[in-house]
Amino acid sequence: MTSENRISRRLVLQAGAATSVLGAPALLLAQPKPIKIGLVHPVSGGLAYSGGQGRLGCVMAIDAINAAGGIKSMGGAKLEAALGDSQSRPEVGVAEVERLHQEGVSAYIGCFSSAIALPATQAAAKYNTPFLIDVGVSDLIVNRGLKNVFRLAPGFGKCADDAVLALGEVNKAAGGVAKTAVLVHEESEFGTGTAKLLAGKLPSINIQVAEVIKHANPTRDFSNVALRIKGLKPDLVIMSNYQNEYVLLARTMHQQKVEVAAMFSVLGGGFNYRLVKEQPQVAQHMMDFNHWFNPRSAQAMEMKKKVEATGNLFTFEVYCGWNSVMLYADALERAKSADKEKAIAALESSTWSNHFMPYGETKFVNGQNTGGRAALLQATATDIEVVWPNQFASVKPVYPRPKMG
Repeated sequence: MTSENRISRRLVLQAGAATSVLGAPALLLAQPKPIKIGLVHPVSGGLAYSGGQGRLGCVMAIDAINAAGGIKSMGGAKLEAALGDSQSRPEVGVAEVERLHQEGVSAYIGCFSSAIALPATQAAAKYNTPFLIDVGVSDLIVNRGLKNVFRLAPGFGKCADDAVLALGEVNKAAGGVAKTAVLVHEESEFGTGTAKLLAGKLPSINIQVAEVIKHANPTRDFSNVALRIKGLKPDLVIMSNYQNEYVLLARTMHQQKVEVAAMFSVLGGGFNYRLVKEQPQVAQHMMDFNHWFNPRSAQAMEMKKKVEATGNLFTFEVYCGWNSVMLYADALERAKSADKEKAIAALESSTWSNHFMPYGETKFVNGQNTGGRAALLQATATDIEVVWPNQFASVKPVYPRPKMG
């Protein structure tokens, strides 16, 4: 090889090296940094089903945003799910918040359980990291002055108010057939707080509380509770508990043929399409006041089809997670930054309305969306219908429920 050839070859290699240094890395640098969102859900332990459903909704929303071009005001920055598992335990939820902070998350979404959300949001507040509550109904979550916490869905204070209003209207229309109720609730902040609110409000609609029964998590046998209720002969049984205990109590009441005007629940953790699918006879005519989608929304029905196409059910955890991600994405678009202070300011001023829920426009006051509203639902043997408020209702309620055969 001549010296001239050696020089030419050297120049070609140098030019190629320059291209790799100045070209490809420059292209990589031009790609906006992904925005990590910490998903803190109980995907193992007693709350695993509900936690898994919440994670599903969040991940589907992240995928949809990325497929649509990411956060456009940030050059198409993609969202990235950083997965956490609270294992259905508050202390593990806190540990996951700390771990995900070390991974550089810009926000958190979770936690399904109020008992987990309370300490988890407190841990995130140390870093001024936005924390969007998808499900977690205790009003203590948003009443502690934490500027980083936002909840799109209503808490148990507003839900209890509206549930009593709805029950009062339905009961009055039926001639006031229900005059007494037994409250059954799980032992944590969610169930205890909800039952306390209801016990104070039910007398305002002329329904007296015969007894309040608390149960542990987990509870494997409700036979004695059902027998106690049967002996008290209340007109209503009102439940506030999580998935497993909710279904077991409802099934036990059905098996023991406890006759009431209504099996009613407020934020019933097991009132969903899974109950209707697996326990149709138990579910039929049960009523629940809970988060729900607007059945008249084409967007909601399209989302329902997409979830069911994956082999999953369209439970409230799914769309509460979905909407929480979409709310945060809207804040990022307006803030044009994932900076925590800027994102919090954007959330505080949010007027987001693309949520397919029976809500008004989003407006946060101390972290709580005042536009959020739950709905009164009733199960048939094959479906779940909205029966209140009237502007979102798909059918009229069956109340009192027919006597068991």
